[in-house]
Amino acid sequence: MLEVSDLQVHYGGIAAVKGISFAVDQGETVALIGANGAGKTSTLKALARLLPALGSVRLAGEDIAAQPVHRLIGKGLALVPEGRGVFARLTVAENLAMGAYSRRNNADMARDFDKIYELLPRLSERRGQLAGTLSGGEQQMLALGRALMGRPQLLLLDEPSMGLAPLMVQKVFETIAAVAASGVTILLVEQNARLALATASRGYVMESGRITLADSAASLLADPRVREAYLGE
Repeated sequence: MLEVSDLQVHYGGIAAVKGISFAVDQGETVALIGANGAGKTSTLKALARLLPALGSVRLAGEDIAAQPVHRLIGKGLALVPEGRGVFARLTVAENLAMGAYSRRNNADMARDFDKIYELLPRLSERRGQLAGTLSGGEQQMLALGRALMGRPQLLLLDEPSMGLAPLMVQKVFETIAAVAASGVTILLVEQNARLALATASRGYVMESGRITLADSAASLLADPRVREAYLGE
């Protein structure tokens, strides 16, 4: 589904991502873990064309490195950004509709609204409420639902647990698992390494802009280097 080769991201003279290569197969959930400043968010932003980057990015076999941002959702890629990025002065329903802006079949969209409200019942209860008045966890659910309204093949998730209470983190990750079970391919960036690897089938570890480890999620959870650096053991 996703093939990345020699991806590089620079901020002026500073290299944030230093030529990384990785892949995500169709239907997989893959975690990208690492400390703050490792380059994880820069990687996702580069994949979503929100940052200029060098290297090759192929989605379902098609080179998307030169695609304009607004065309990527039509190609099957959606990003749930760090910090959620909901439209605070629009309602829940209006935010979800923004996720489907590129679609034209109203009947299909109506069915997807129903699916999102079934998957995320809190949003159904608050569909007429302004997004800016939702709790952090509800905004995270809304950002996820908005992305799903574009019917993505590949979903990029950036720090979905950030700033959330433990109970809401659990609910968000239960929802992510349900989305994965529906067949959506997921690339998950998450600082909570234990939670990310418990959710994913494979994982990559980033340090200082480079991928330093790659293995199955179970093997990474058992790796002494990962346990010491990211699991506090």
